[in-house]
Amino acid sequence: MTAPLAEVLDGQHAADLRKAARAVLKHPLLLARGRHADAFRLVRRHAPELRAWFDRNTGWSLQVDAETARLRKIPGVLTDPTHPAREASRGAAPFTRRRYVLFCLALAALERGEAQIALGRLAGQIVLDAADPRLVAAGIEFTLERRDARLDLAAVVRLLLDLGVLRRVAGEEEAYVSGVGDVLYDVERRVLAGLLAARRGPSTVRADHVEDRLAELVAETALDSDELRFRAMRRSLTRRLLDDPVLYYDDLTDAELGYLTRQRGFLTARITELTGLVAEVRAEGIAMVDPDDDLTDLRMPEQGTHGHVTLLLAEHLARADGPVTLGALALRVRELASEHGGFWAKSAREPGTETDLVEQAVARLTALGLVSRTPHTVVARPALARYAVGETVIRERGSTDVPPQRKATS
Repeated sequence: MTAPLAEVLDGQHAADLRKAARAVLKHPLLLARGRHADAFRLVRRHAPELRAWFDRNTGWSLQVDAETARLRKIPGVLTDPTHPAREASRGAAPFTRRRYVLFCLALAALERGEAQIALGRLAGQIVLDAADPRLVAAGIEFTLERRDARLDLAAVVRLLLDLGVLRRVAGEEEAYVSGVGDVLYDVERRVLAGLLAARRGPSTVRADHVEDRLAELVAETALDSDELRFRAMRRSLTRRLLDDPVLYYDDLTDAELGYLTRQRGFLTARITELTGLVAEVRAEGIAMVDPDDDLTDLRMPEQGTHGHVTLLLAEHLARADGPVTLGALALRVRELASEHGGFWAKSAREPGTETDLVEQAVARLTALGLVSRTPHTVVARPALARYAVGETVIRERGSTDVPPQRKATS
């Protein structure tokens, strides 16, 4: 029997709304042109509903105009260092402290500049701004005579290109780094203006310590009533359920845990209705799992040598009794190389590479909420237990059969 037309239309509307929500969660800055143009049009069509949902449930604001859609996401945990900025290219190194500073100085220079700018001119303005005594006192040094500094600037520019703040008109960054050419860019001022996600201007923040400054940037209005405090907890918990791979109960305050215990069904049902994520509730916490394995910036498992090593170390750590030192993990990688090296890249089998392999594996496991680490040891967290069961099935190129973990982008 054919469904009534109204029912079909309602179903299509709900499906499109879910696609739009997932698109803007995965890419909080969408442009009307480029590879995400279709997603942008979908978000723009459903902007009123999405704006109302995010404001009520997360406190995130959604701004949409003819050129951009910007979801101003505020993370549930402000001091999480496990998802650093990177260039768009696969395997790119995470941003260092200097690259973050250069990124901010570049944004300031672009804000003051014209509609077009050359990389050499941008670099010159950054050199002048980097001479600020406060930056010098903080140990930040930037000089164009050093190749590593030019490489850092090129990495910053490539991130700005990926975000859509810049559009390359002529030239290549490699030529500038080598000192044999320059690059010309168009500056997309509307995209530039939408990058900052904060509830107050950074210049109004007076705190000295980084944690306090971050808190002031995103602080809500005074929570002087039970209703406002409950709203703040609802928003914070929803942000963490959407953004974090696992929400562990022991990371919550007593008030947050009490609220989550009472409202868990409501919170998870609202998220599932909008996004299609499914709540996996365990004794230690909650993970909102994506059946489509798409709404993520990190996957577990992942193909390739590094993905295989990470999975094998995850299985090892899941069976460990207590903390495991990084040195012990390096020894374990040497043992695994003799057993599984035929599936790995040749370079990964070379003596001495085990330290880097362990570092990359532990960084991924930490970012996924599967382990915690100190400078010298790693400790399994409860969610890692799913990787302790059975034997892994090795496929071509080192991929494996294990359920994926979800982590939405920030």
